[in-house]
Amino acid sequence: MRAEEILEASVYASDLDAADRFYTSVLGLEVIQRVEGRHVFFRCGSRVLLVFNPERTREGGMIPGHGAIGPGHVCFAMREPEIDAWRERLQAAGVPIETEHRWPSGGFSLYFRDPAGNSLELGTPRIWTIDEGDVFGAGKAG
Repeated sequence: MRAEEILEASVYASDLDAADRFYTSVLGLEVIQRVEGRHVFFRCGSRVLLVFNPERTREGGMIPGHGAIGPGHVCFAMREPEIDAWRERLQAAGVPIETEHRWPSGGFSLYFRDPAGNSLELGTPRIWTIDEGDVFGAGKAG
């Protein structure tokens, strides 16, 4: 037996309003849960991105305490034909692209930051020699 997929990933931000605006308007994610001052959760395909205020989650309770100091990292999958459109969308939103990289495997990445300074990446599945159909499903429109 082994873990099959990542169900959720998290980053930390003290300004949840700024995180909400960024992840909905720039990346187009849908808010699925929000607890004022503690967290905002987003649907990302069939997975979930959790954005926690680390000051409110370090103590724990029903869920073990967690939090991070400094920027985290999350990579969002993009389709190869969408690279130019994502570049334009980030630029139009005033989000600086820190690095663009073509990987030896043929994959491609755009690196940028959210308002909390977390390192974000839009990457094609070929970064990890994964077929786009395995990520997006055969014939699934973007």
